[in-house]
Amino acid sequence: MRIINQLILEDIRNNRPLSLNLGSGGRIHKGYYGVDILPLQGVDVQADLNEQLDFIPDNSVISVTSEHAFEHISNLFGLMKELQRIVRPEGSITITVPHFSNAGGYSDPTHVRFFGLYTMQYFTDDNKYRRHIPNSYSDIRFVINSVQIKFARSGFDRLFGGLKDYLVNINERSQACYERHFSWISPAEEVVYVIQPKK
Repeated sequence: MRIINQLILEDIRNNRPLSLNLGSGGRIHKGYYGVDILPLQGVDVQADLNEQLDFIPDNSVISVTSEHAFEHISNLFGLMKELQRIVRPEGSITITVPHFSNAGGYSDPTHVRFFGLYTMQYFTDDNKYRRHIPNSYSDIRFVINSVQIKFARSGFDRLFGGLKDYLVNINERSQACYERHFSWISPAEEVVYVIQPKK
């Protein structure tokens, strides 16, 4: 791990709440410190998300965003444990990843896992879906505020992406019906989770 932007250390010393962009990949989010394994433009901390984020104190983070990074993480349980540790109970974590039906997800050799409607249910006690989802693999717990399945908005999909977003995400039952019966007929682009740590 290497601190590139020393301002994050000043914020930690002064107990200012941190906002982190995990796996930033050079994408700059205003007000967020970029964390990535590569020292790209806009990366403030060079770190491997498969390892502990030792430089971040407990309950020091108020907001986390991550776009298309978690599918590269082989130690997902380790990263989720770190998020539970560093994010405040009132903090928010937004994770955007390719949906398992996205053909591009299979093409990238750096992807190590797939995500769907139920993935974060393995880290919660509050099961919103009728399907039985075991959560006994770990004691890592989060509150799931929302799960949204998103469709492409480019090319041919530009015409119907918004309509599919609306119809699929009407409620938990419509989402479950889509994944079970229609996800391979009309593949989704992404799934977006908004969660909070349960302390």
